[in-house]
Amino acid sequence: MATDGNDPDEALLAGVGRGEASAVRTLLDRRLPRILALSRRLLNDPGEAEDVAQETFLRAWKQARAWKPGAARFDTWLHRVALNLCYDRLRRRRETPTDQPPEQVDPGPAPDAGLLASDLSQRVEAALAALPDRQREAIVLCHHQGLGNIEAAAVMAISVEALEGLLGRGRRALKASLADLRGED
Repeated sequence: MATDGNDPDEALLAGVGRGEASAVRTLLDRRLPRILALSRRLLNDPGEAEDVAQETFLRAWKQARAWKPGAARFDTWLHRVALNLCYDRLRRRRETPTDQPPEQVDPGPAPDAGLLASDLSQRVEAALAALPDRQREAIVLCHHQGLGNIEAAAVMAISVEALEGLLGRGRRALKASLADLRGED
């Protein structure tokens, strides 16, 4: 995917390639929160999400010197790296047999009415986690990461039409899972 040279991260990435500490700090400040949020939503494990974010930026630092401006937007490439690292961890989870089932979060309402907002957030996160992987990724990239359909499709290496199909199915599934919150059945 070619860009028109308007990648806001190109100058910072060049500074990172030269070893400029201020460029590293600025790029981390700009991109780390989004990569952490993506990883947390896909993995549902804050520790693993931090590991993925760290590995993502290590790869970015290694790539910084050889980065070819105009080949792709850095933010799109960074999301793709984080997504691939999340895929790897999710695959390992499926492949790792355990003697005991994992702890399950109680999906019921919180006992304290004052925690209603927290309960709502947990319900939404649980409904999101219950989506098939590709639908969840599309929803997270577009609605939580703020990527446009074209960028999200590029990150997922699919067509825009395929992304829109995933978004539609994911939204319908979320709406059905959370219908009781809106008084629908």
